[in-house]
Formats: sequence, C-alpha cells, structure tokens
Amino acid sequence: MKKLLVAILLTIAMAVTLAGCTEADKVSYNVSKEADNFNVNRRVAIINVRTDKVEFEVIGRISVDTSDKNKLVIVAETAKDTYKKHLVNMTSWNMYVVEDLEGAQVNKYKYEVNYMPESIVPFTVTESK
Repeated sequence: MKKLLVAILLTIAMAVTLAGCTEADKVSYNVSKEADNFNVNRRVAIINVRTDKVEFEVIGRISVDTSDKNKLVIVAETAKDTYKKHLVNMTSWNMYVVEDLEGAQVNKYKYEVNYMPESIVPFTVTESK
C-alpha cells in the first residue's frame, strides 16, 4: 500500500513539474545555453549606482556566471580556443546589466543526447551450446 501511495505521489509531482514548463521557459533556457556556449554577442556593464557611471564593460561572445551574489564571473571568447576571465566584486554600490546584442536563433523543441564513448564498457557476446 505504501509503495502505491509513493508511486501516485511521485507521478503527481512529475506531472506538476512538467506542466509548469512554459514555452518561454524552454526558449529562455535555450537562449542562455547558446550564450554560455559563446554563440551570442552580449554586453555586460557594471554601473556605479551612486554616480550612474559605467565602471566596467565587456562586449563580445561572453558567458556570465551570476550564481554568487558577491561576485560576477565573466568569461569572454577572444579568438578560437582563446578565453579571458574577469571577476567583478559586487557591492551595495554597483549593479550589472547583461544585454543581448544580436538575439539568438534557438529551437524550442531542440534537445540532444550525447554518448561518451570513453564511458561505454565494451563487452563480448558469446554463444554456448
């Protein structure tokens, strides 16, 4: 009985999670992924909120990590296989704006499956009589 109850609750939770994913969520995820893969031209501006002056600006094919509220990590692709990393300390006196300069051509239905050959364990099938 407990297993049936857990299965029903799990099914309901998955249905709610999947139903909550809107078209905008899918497109937003795909645009962010394209930008993080250096396929979108962006501009990041760090603005001093006391003076309203731009203190730091990066323009180009960049990825921005905002997971740490005290630090902004900007990685810019400057040439093929060449990258520069910038760390910006965020304080109560500055803010940042990330602007998409070109837009991204994404497909809301796109997904991919990747097989990593080095992780597939080879095996041999033999027949015995």
